Amino acid sequence: MENGACSQSAEIGQNTEFGHFCVICDNVRIGDNCVIGHHVVIHEGTRIGRNVRIDDHAVIGKQPMHAPNSAVTKEQIQPPAIIGDLCLLGTGVVIYAGCILGEKVLVADLATIREQVHVGDFTIVGRGAAIENQCEIGRYCKLETNVYLTAYSNIEDRVFMAPGVLTSNDNFMGRTKERFEHFMGVTIRRGGRLGVGSVILPGKQICPDGVVAAGALLTVDIDDPQIYSGLPARPFRPVPDEQLLDNQGWEK
Repeated sequence: MENGACSQSAEIGQNTEFGHFCVICDNVRIGDNCVIGHHVVIHEGTRIGRNVRIDDHAVIGKQPMHAPNSAVTKEQIQPPAIIGDLCLLGTGVVIYAGCILGEKVLVADLATIREQVHVGDFTIVGRGAAIENQCEIGRYCKLETNVYLTAYSNIEDRVFMAPGVLTSNDNFMGRTKERFEHFMGVTIRRGGRLGVGSVILPGKQICPDGVVAAGALLTVDIDDPQIYSGLPARPFRPVPDEQLLDNQGWEK
């Protein structure tokens, strides 16, 4: 490792390569055949699987910062980040401590994944996307460019979120103590789809195969596989049978 720093307690697998000026902290474990780019920082205790690629200027396993007036970030040390086998992490990606990525997860350039987030196998997190703390994300999901997933959200398998989707967990927008009793992220069940630029308000639930159209504002739950569109969103028509997830012949 040229002009970098690697702790003597770090464990580095066979055939793993490093770029210039990397920092590998205490008790990090990196598997075989990984490729680590230039100026990458891997924080204490992080576990990285086999055949992982991490591009330039990524930061893996950093502890969260805590603002005195933060409603959702607690001041506590998070466990090490865990990155599964065959993951691809782009340039400038930030993965916090307490985050777990499954196998073959792709996190594109400049995306951020906060603490206490679990991302399932084969999921794609797009360029510039931000996933806040305490979120569960399933397998084979696609969160495209500049998606914002609010804290306390639950995203099941095969969910699609188009570019620029926004979610929220605070109906009080930061005023009055009552808001602390009502924080609630969004829930998107298996196969739910959100169109480009759609907005999902706090606590809303989208049923399996439910669809929110591009630019829609969802203020109610979606209980049946319908397409909701408009401001505010209302049922437009049922999701066509040929579009239902179970009719795609995909692996579950």
